[in-house]
Parts: sequence; structure tokens; C-alpha cells
Amino acid sequence: MGALDGKVALVTGGSRSIGRGCALELGAAGATVYLTGRSATEADNPLPGTVAATAAEVIDAGGDAVGLLCDHRDDDAVAAVFDRIASDHGRLDILVNNAFIVTPDLTSGKPFWEVPLSDWDDMIDVGTRSAYVASALAAKQFMVPAGSGVIVNISSSGAAEYAWHVVYGVGKCALDRITKDTARELGPHGVTVASLWPGFVKNERIELAERAGMLPASLDTSTAESFRFTGRAAAHLAADPDVARWTGQALTSRDLADVYAFTDLDGSLPDGPLHNRGTAD
Repeated sequence: MGALDGKVALVTGGSRSIGRGCALELGAAGATVYLTGRSATEADNPLPGTVAATAAEVIDAGGDAVGLLCDHRDDDAVAAVFDRIASDHGRLDILVNNAFIVTPDLTSGKPFWEVPLSDWDDMIDVGTRSAYVASALAAKQFMVPAGSGVIVNISSSGAAEYAWHVVYGVGKCALDRITKDTARELGPHGVTVASLWPGFVKNERIELAERAGMLPASLDTSTAESFRFTGRAAAHLAADPDVARWTGQALTSRDLADVYAFTDLDGSLPDGPLHNRGTAD
């Protein structure tokens, strides 16, 4: 028996990286997982990963998953995802807001006045606004009527300190505010909302750069988290009968590993983000 047997989850941006890890871990815990993404084939993105491939990976591991193509800039397309879940199951217990656009200049080191103004639209529309939209649809259509639910927003320590790009930090700071304020309004309805801060994650993008010899020397992948570590944090949160104790908070995946006694895939405990260690106690 899995801790999430009978539960239905939606992971936005589930084709690769942390979203893929969340889908795999929620599925491993017994949830039926829906996941969204824009990549139908490998040709759609220079990085490996599609919604169908991640769904197949969940199923191959013994879980149940459905991959749905969705551009989270398109509110009608997002609404269609929720309608599909309503038609299939009539419930949604867990929402992981992970969708995000990594712009070409995100890690360029260029100052904000030298990068395209469209970076604002890309990272705020998909990453901040998309989390708000999905949360509103989940609350209205499923969680408030049911009197229960867990929403996990994949954020970052960039909400509290400079990281990568001005817009990145602004978006993550706003996402944590969405967490805090939606938690306030959803609390009386039995719905918990929390942000998760991963540490440095060795994902498909990092692995590709490493193989090509293009990874900056300052990035030490030997201490990086796997893409599934934050997925384990999300799954443990969703399964916690006392999850309401975390509502409105920004939590590091590493600190939750101490609380829930889980490790990374190799049995290690990554360092996590340097900022705000010791949040979850």
C-alpha cells in the first residue's frame, strides 16, 4: 500500500527536471499523476524529456500517469486539463506548480538592462502567473468543495537572495507571496499551500552541459541534488496527515528530509540552499 493510494495529483511542467521528479515520486507513493508540458517529441526541445516519456516512466515503475500537452500561457488549455481530470476522476487532491520557462539569458550573467524585456513575460507568465491560475482552478473546481487538498509551489531561495537574474528572483518572491496569501484564504477550507526550495539540482540541463564540457567550474555537481529529491519532499508533504502545520511557509527540501527521514536516490543528504537553513523544525 502506498501512502498516496487513491489520490489524484497534477504536476505542471512535468516533462523533465524537478517536475519529472515530482511525478515519479508521487506515482511511486500510489497517486494517479497527471502531468503537463509543451514537449510532444524530443525535437520540440534541445533537452531530453516529453510528457509522454515521463508518464511512461511513472507507469513502468508501477504507478499510474497521464501526460497532457499544455502551454501554461493559454488559460483555456489549462482549464481543459482540469476538465479532463474532473471527467476522469472527479477529484484532485494534490497540485504541484512547477511549470517555468528557462530563458536563454537566465544564467548568462548579463545585467537586467542587457537582456530582452521579454524575459519578464516568459518567467512571470509561466512560473508565477501560471501557478496562480492553476491554484485558482484547483481550489474552485476540486479542493474547496472537497474541504481538503495540498498545493505545492516549486520556488527557490532566489525569493530571498540574488540568484541568476533579476526577474527570476522577482518571480520566486512573488510565488512565495502567492503561497502565503492563498494559504490564508484556503486554510479555512482544509487546503494546505506550501513552497518548496530545492538546492542545486543535477537535472538534464546540467548533465548536458557537463557532458559538453560547458559547465562553469564554479558549479560542483558532486554535491548536487538529484531531480527526484524535491519530488520526495513533495510526496511526503502530500502524505502527511498533519500537513496543515506547514501551510503558508517556504520550506527547503533538505530540511524536510530531516523531518520526514528520507534521503536522495544514492542515500545521501544534499546540502540544500544556503539561505534559510533550518526552516522546517
